[in-house]
Amino acid sequence: MKKILFLFPILAFVSCYNAEHNCKDFKTGKFKFEFEVNGVKKTTFFERKDSIEIETFDGKTDTATIRWVSDCEYVLQKKHPKNMAEEKAISMKILTTAKDSYTFEFGMVGSEEKQRGKVFKVE
Repeated sequence: MKKILFLFPILAFVSCYNAEHNCKDFKTGKFKFEFEVNGVKKTTFFERKDSIEIETFDGKTDTATIRWVSDCEYVLQKKHPKNMAEEKAISMKILTTAKDSYTFEFGMVGSEEKQRGKVFKVE
């Protein structure tokens, strides 16, 4: 009985920190992703329509296809790659969601190197 009473507060504490996963809320919409390159803040805007993503960065627009692996994971592939690096698919995984944003992890398919970021829904 003492063991059960000891474990209860620990279980209650852990259950309060379950990450929210409402990934379906982010399959479509308009989004903003801010990141830093050499100390300079950059912003990418993109619109996702389930299986297509149209991105605008530094005045240039590009389109990619999306293959959903699960509600929270997808693979992004540029439709018109301009070089070898752009031909590589990018694996995206939504880790947590909030009302108007999500935290995600991304990297080249097949690579162990991953980065994280946060996307905000603007519409």
